Amino acid sequence: MRGAYVLAAVALSLSLISFFGILLVYQNLSSLSLEVQRLSEVQKKLDDLHEAVLRIQEDLRGIEANISQHGQSLVSVQQNLTAPELVYERVKDSIVLIKATVIVKTIFGKTYGSSQGSGFVYDKIGHIITNYHVIEGAVEVEVFFPDRSAFRAEIIGSDPYSDLAVLKIDPGDKVLRPLILGNSSNLRVGQPVLAIGNPFGFAASLTSGVISQLNRYLVAPGGRLIPNVIQFDAAVNPGSSGGPLLDYSGRVIGVTTAIYSQTGEFTGIGFAIPSNIVARVVRSLIKVGKYQHPWMGVAGVDVNTEIAKLMNLPEARGFLITAVEEGSPADKAGLRAGTTVVSLSDGRRVRIGGDVILEVDGIKIFGIADLLAYLEEHKRPGDTITLTVYRAGDLVSLKLTLGAIPP
Repeated sequence: MRGAYVLAAVALSLSLISFFGILLVYQNLSSLSLEVQRLSEVQKKLDDLHEAVLRIQEDLRGIEANISQHGQSLVSVQQNLTAPELVYERVKDSIVLIKATVIVKTIFGKTYGSSQGSGFVYDKIGHIITNYHVIEGAVEVEVFFPDRSAFRAEIIGSDPYSDLAVLKIDPGDKVLRPLILGNSSNLRVGQPVLAIGNPFGFAASLTSGVISQLNRYLVAPGGRLIPNVIQFDAAVNPGSSGGPLLDYSGRVIGVTTAIYSQTGEFTGIGFAIPSNIVARVVRSLIKVGKYQHPWMGVAGVDVNTEIAKLMNLPEARGFLITAVEEGSPADKAGLRAGTTVVSLSDGRRVRIGGDVILEVDGIKIFGIADLLAYLEEHKRPGDTITLTVYRAGDLVSLKLTLGAIPP
């Protein structure tokens, strides 16, 4: 009887082993089936990708064929175009002719006259940069684009001390293409430049030349000196004022403002306000309608060899102070003017013996151009500067807090 139980147990064990074995085989077969299905799906995706790649390759071959067919003519055109042509094509639609109706005072009273000049698009919402003297005294201003579209313009702000002004038009549906201001601190003598304007009313005229010299200064309509002025030899004439002076990348490096001439016509010397000054002034004109220039409140002359000898100066450089305005920042800082008047060999009568500014914030000063250039580009009213001056044989350091030019 006991043997029967043993046989039954063995049979049951064998049955269970067979069951689990079959179950494991089934599970393995099921897993294998799933893997085969997944592999099939992956293969299908690979086939689809392969077909897509083939289509892309076919499209690329078509593009290459198209380039080979038409590319030669495009390359030929590009090779035949010079840098001035390329720049002009890119910027010409951004140059404008400005016509202003101005009030003219005569011995018979007031009457109306006209003034015209050039300008260029500053931004997409309609701000136009030009010269102050182009719109000075204007009661009405119109802006004309090369495509002959015309717009009434509002004078947003003007600054007689830098000879700059900003106009505003409502462009409506017209798409404006602003010009980009470059960095005038990186300019070099001999660098090629382009001037675009409207000389004698001839719209969008291009001339080319080179930078003849840097760090010149001009007397602005407001009587103040404009520093860091760019001298160039590209032909400009009446009507060119306010137009851009461009480098060969098409960036504005200056605003054409004046020519040196005894006849009123171009003689090879043109001047432009540097773009770094333009950028600072224009931002303020758009924001508040005016620009506050830093002010010290002194008058003086550049030191030359004759003045250096008369004052026993160690070297012929610096800015000699000949007058200090009472209550000005210079007066409060303790700067002193001379008391001895002498006649120089060039006929000028100069008051010598005053302080000679040799450095500002550690930067050497050779004359008024260096002093103004530093103040205009780097300082604002309220900023404090450190002056090193030569006074009666000694070097003296003074702190001066800049003011703004009085109205």
